[in-house]
Amino acid sequence: MKLVIGGYAQGKLNYVLQQYALSEYRVYDGIIPPEYEQCGEITIVNHFHQWVRDSLLKKGCPEQEVLALLEHYDRCVIISDEIGNGIVPVDPFEREYRERVGKILITIAERADEVERVICGIGQKIK
Repeated sequence: MKLVIGGYAQGKLNYVLQQYALSEYRVYDGIIPPEYEQCGEITIVNHFHQWVRDSLLKKGCPEQEVLALLEHYDRCVIISDEIGNGIVPVDPFEREYRERVGKILITIAERADEVERVICGIGQKIK
């Protein structure tokens, strides 16, 4: 499993797609795949941070759902914006969202085989 992080519009998805042949992957944008859909392809979850937001808005528990995802999809690439930089939001929901995304990404990074940060379309290996 691989985690790719970086700022908004830094070319994370393009960077990841350049690493795989066209027939090897399936991209999910802002959602996580259902458990039954694994079919030997590399699963790419783009805009992971948006999925966390949607889950929180629906009063879900993204931490538990992510653990299930990680257990089921061993050939998975999770792509997320870094949202913890900058001004701390005034809105309580926005603060909780930011905090929980950060903690979830820490959990994913601990379990990941590789972690990369992408800036200007260039990947930097962290782990």
